[in-house]
Amino acid sequence: MDIQAMMQQAREMQERLQRQMAETRVEATAGGGMVTVVMNGSKQILSLRIDPEVVSKDDVEMLQDLIVAAVNDAQRRVDEQLGQSVTGLMGGLRLPGLS
Repeated sequence: MDIQAMMQQAREMQERLQRQMAETRVEATAGGGMVTVVMNGSKQILSLRIDPEVVSKDDVEMLQDLIVAAVNDAQRRVDEQLGQSVTGLMGGLRLPGLS
């Protein structure tokens, strides 16, 4: 296989991965579902739901912590999906730094 064909195959694989990640949606929660984040494969937050019971002007810090926890969990899930997608596209070949 020549270098041109390999480069073309790599570009096609990258395009497939980008399409797949654009369609990926993950949901993560914190506080037993008090805060829910939906994120796409590009790590953009698509929605953020906050249970009205957790909204209290006396405990804003707890709400902030729950939001951060939910966003971090969603990002971790996107990374896992990306690792699985790359591994699948590579035919099971594992790359350092990816799940």
